[in-house]
Amino acid sequence: MEKVDILIIGGGIVGLAVARTLSEDYEDVVLVEKEETFGRHASSRNSEVLHSGIYYPQNSKKAKLCVNGLEMIYDYAQLKKIPYFKCGKLVVATSEAEIPALLKLKENGEKNSVVGLEIYDQLKCRELEPQIKAVKALFVPSTGIIDTHTLMEKMESDAEKNGAFIVYDMEVISVDSLIDGYIINFANGEVFEANRIINCAGLHSDEIANMVGINVKREKLLLHWCKGEYYKSNQIKNINHLIYPLPDPKGIFLGIHLTINLRGEVRFGPNAYYVDELNYNMDDSYKNDFLKAINKYIEVEEEALHLDDCGIRSKLQPEGGDFRDFYIEEESEKGFPNFINCIGIESPGITASMAIAEEVKKLL
Repeated sequence: MEKVDILIIGGGIVGLAVARTLSEDYEDVVLVEKEETFGRHASSRNSEVLHSGIYYPQNSKKAKLCVNGLEMIYDYAQLKKIPYFKCGKLVVATSEAEIPALLKLKENGEKNSVVGLEIYDQLKCRELEPQIKAVKALFVPSTGIIDTHTLMEKMESDAEKNGAFIVYDMEVISVDSLIDGYIINFANGEVFEANRIINCAGLHSDEIANMVGINVKREKLLLHWCKGEYYKSNQIKNINHLIYPLPDPKGIFLGIHLTINLRGEVRFGPNAYYVDELNYNMDDSYKNDFLKAINKYIEVEEEALHLDDCGIRSKLQPEGGDFRDFYIEEESEKGFPNFINCIGIESPGITASMAIAEEVKKLL
């Protein structure tokens, strides 16, 4: 039986960030991931956007960790030569009726310490992005895009250079609590004894919590999977900023937005709908919804819109429910000392990842 001090479960961007950070100060850090490599789910199936922190309730973990994490990610990308583009974004109001919501969004962002926010009039919007339709827009200069694969690759490399071990094809099937540690059984027959566990299992983080003995339904830690699809288009070119509509009032998603990748290619999405299975199949069922949403702020023809990719978010917020924050807690009060849960780490999880790792380090 393998004995380890700190076992991190999950090799998405949060798990990698935690491994990198903890391995700077702790000698015996092991990360296990059930897939063949890192970031196979939400961490690689997203918009690759670095968020500013304008959307989230004041003093929430999402707000604080997003704002702090953004600065950390930009510094890390600069240091490690990770491709990124601090392009900024425009959140557009396409009618006079939407302007109050735009002003409220700016006010919320300022309360969250997001700097440089400005309201642009129609003339300024046209000057920046001649193709978009907007009566006003909120300009968010700190938003950007990043090569998430290279970001995770560098985190993995740094963790290993620090002495951490990262092991793939290691699916956890049970976690048993001891007086002073935990026994972890894996699908391949391996057994680990760990002094401390960090649960960063993403879509399956509630299952890991349940395995150790936490009643996730009673504690309101049951995850709800929310699928989002993307379309791409070669029709639209020469876009220099990300273009966002006003977000969904319930906070389920940020609206079907226009993003550019590091090659300047345009894609739209994601939409959002709750699902019961982990399935990345796509069809054109929602194409009309995309067209309707997109054509509010930029013209695109139906034949110029093509399926691209999709992802699934792990949300604590149930369908029809209210905002839920990141859950990042050490579980001594529930009877499981030295067990840290990171559950419901959806957007802005990539942006917040390095700040989440610092939060975990404090809890440890």
